[in-house]
Amino acid sequence: MFAMRMLLAALVTTLALLTGCSAPKEDGQTLRVAATAIPHAEILKQVKPLLAKEGVNLEIKVFADYVQPNTQVAEKNIDLNYFQTKPYLDAFNREHGTNLTIITGVHIEPFGAYSHKYKSIDQLPDGASVTLPNDPSNNSRALLLLAKHGLITLKDPSNELSTLKDITANPKRLQFRELEAAMLPRTLDEVDLALINTNYALAAGLNPTRDALLIEDKDSPYVNYLVGRPDNQNDPRVQKLAKALTSPEVKAFIEQKYHGAVLPAF
Repeated sequence: MFAMRMLLAALVTTLALLTGCSAPKEDGQTLRVAATAIPHAEILKQVKPLLAKEGVNLEIKVFADYVQPNTQVAEKNIDLNYFQTKPYLDAFNREHGTNLTIITGVHIEPFGAYSHKYKSIDQLPDGASVTLPNDPSNNSRALLLLAKHGLITLKDPSNELSTLKDITANPKRLQFRELEAAMLPRTLDEVDLALINTNYALAAGLNPTRDALLIEDKDSPYVNYLVGRPDNQNDPRVQKLAKALTSPEVKAFIEQKYHGAVLPAF
């Protein structure tokens, strides 16, 4: 009996080793994409079945900030990301010495100004406290929106990298505070006005088309792009994802899901 148990144990061990040796290796068809939760990850989930039919397994990695998705792609820990505009990408590449590249444009998120204290921008008092993103691209985007509606004047209203130093007139004496974009919805109970990216507004339960006191129009140049690296931008898996993200199915999903808060860019 003891000998039989020993023989069985040996057979099990040998089978396990053989199984381990013959386990299939990574087939190269998995594509890892970093995204913020709303709407980017939601849109990616819609194309996952489309890619599966093309033999590509899409892995979606959700991030809560705007830095790590680029860092992870640059370091080749993740293949692509989908969360950012071209001005933000250009600023990131310049500041970090990276060479991330645009694959395709997918959607536009009209940027908005929100308040829990006021129902109209006309009610905003002198000396109002205003929070806005601290990254160069979205900081400028917030200032351009305020300038377009006459709340401030900028040295160059067409400069996509305007800063607080470029304000030449501030008739309401607005008091600005710059914070990480993800934190801005949390400031709504503390400040008079917050300039918030649509993905974070949606995640906070805000409806941009209903709740925003100011909002970019449909002609906003701030398209959200699928981004990769020069070494993988022509990868067949990447091109399949780009095609899926700009398909009629995704266009219909964006229009039906977000009701104008997110707009197809194709």
